[in-house]
Amino acid sequence: MDNIVTLVVLLLVVLFVVTVIARTIRIVSQATAVIVERLGRYSRTLDAGLHFLVPFIDKVRANVDLREQVVSFPPQTVITSDNLVVSIDSVIYYQPTDPKSATYEIANYIQAIEQLTVTTLRNVVGSLDLEQTLTSRDQINGQLRGVLDEATGRWGIRVNRVELKAIDPPPSVQDSMEKQMRAERDRRAAILNAEGLKQSQILTAEGEKQSSILRAEGSAQAAILRAQGESRAITQVFDAIHRGDPDPKLLAYQYLQVLPQIARGDANKVWIVPSELSDALKGFGNMFSGRVDDTPSRPAAPGDVEHAAPDFEEPVLEDPAQALARARAEAAGASAEAEGATRAVSGEPLR
Repeated sequence: MDNIVTLVVLLLVVLFVVTVIARTIRIVSQATAVIVERLGRYSRTLDAGLHFLVPFIDKVRANVDLREQVVSFPPQTVITSDNLVVSIDSVIYYQPTDPKSATYEIANYIQAIEQLTVTTLRNVVGSLDLEQTLTSRDQINGQLRGVLDEATGRWGIRVNRVELKAIDPPPSVQDSMEKQMRAERDRRAAILNAEGLKQSQILTAEGEKQSSILRAEGSAQAAILRAQGESRAITQVFDAIHRGDPDPKLLAYQYLQVLPQIARGDANKVWIVPSELSDALKGFGNMFSGRVDDTPSRPAAPGDVEHAAPDFEEPVLEDPAQALARARAEAAGASAEAEGATRAVSGEPLR
């Protein structure tokens, strides 16, 4: 019996020693703070490492995680200034900076941050319309962070970021917005098509203008060269005729050859015989009958002067490039006068 009692006492002593050692030695992990109370009052905050406590006098009140934490709140219904109900889903990034204040200044700082976020979000979004709410996320985030940081500072909590995950307007408003966006895209596409068609027509007109100008320049140059060639040919033929000094017999023969060409044509009903035809026929008949003119031809005396062919000046041919430049200048002057007349009629100021 005594042995049993001794064994029980020994077990109790061992258990007491183990309990004392467990309450005395405290190991704190990294990024964790331990709040220690002594006889019910705040004593100190333990950082990472090995610490020794007074058993049955010192007590661990709370373990505070010092890492940055993320909490996502359920969607909240908010009414905008234009009386539309939107659903907003928010995310808060916070970090405890003072473990003592986070333990003693607020009972549940996560719930407090959630409620403060909801009320602040309703105040901020309530002053904005739907379009501003959808396009001003950065502004809403900044205002939420400022209000939360100011309120949670005395709790030992620092709000690092506030993000709005989603802003969902009512289904009817979403349908109207999609129709509006579709109409806006259709309008932009129509404007782009019209601009492209306009540019295409402008380029086509410019190409036709340049082509017409080049064709006109080629036609003008060809006409100038053709006129110069005809002028030179007529001058050379005229000089050759006068230098050859043809007699009346040759002229009469040529005259008879031209008569059928004059009378050619189905519409010719009446022939007009010129008065010189009898003289031509007379000379032509004398040529075939072998008659000789009564007046004998005398040999040319050495002192006689032959009838020289008239001396015609060779026409001066203008350079095609100069003629084309002059034509361009005249056309430009005419265009300027026409434009000035048009502006004068329309009342626009002349440049």
